[in-house]
Amino acid sequence: MIRFAHASKRYPPGMDALSDVSFDVAAGELVAVGGHSGAGKSTLLKLIAAIERPTGGAVLVQGQNIGSLKRNAIPYLRRNLGVVFQDQKLLFDRNAFENVMLPLTISGFPPHEAKRRAQAALDKVGLLARMKAMPIMLSGGEQQRLAIARAVVSRPSLLLADEPTAHLDAETAADVARIFLDFQAVGVTVLIATYDTNLFPRARRLVLDHGRLK
Repeated sequence: MIRFAHASKRYPPGMDALSDVSFDVAAGELVAVGGHSGAGKSTLLKLIAAIERPTGGAVLVQGQNIGSLKRNAIPYLRRNLGVVFQDQKLLFDRNAFENVMLPLTISGFPPHEAKRRAQAALDKVGLLARMKAMPIMLSGGEQQRLAIARAVVSRPSLLLADEPTAHLDAETAADVARIFLDFQAVGVTVLIATYDTNLFPRARRLVLDHGRLK
């Protein structure tokens, strides 16, 4: 599913975010990536999602080499990939249902099928009753669950999350963590960058330290 082979990422003017990182992730696996702030967790996820490209070594996702992937092939890679960003990137001028519908609309799903999928995704994260609510009306935990619903509405085989439980109280963080565990239980490959790997006791742990795997 995913392979890092001596992968590195350097940003100008010479800052190494990742250095000589090698690991494999099998299909259906749950992996929690830990490490201090600035360790390279977010960069690692960005490489998998082809938001960034490696400056050394190789990153392969579903057999495709991210470093040599043509720009017009990236949308096809991302069709099988859901990403929950640290800042959520919700659209605050659209309600919860419209936020979740957006990826399906962009992908050209028939309206009836898109509506059914959006409602199913909201139901999965416990937000179906709040589908008409604007994001500003939702709590921090509900906003995070909305971001998860939007990430999984296309039914991806790979789900990435960057600090999905940050800034949440312990009970809400545990609720959000259980959502990811549920997706992994039905065969989705899940990688989570997190400051608290204890929230994911079943996960295989990778720990970064200043861009290198410990």
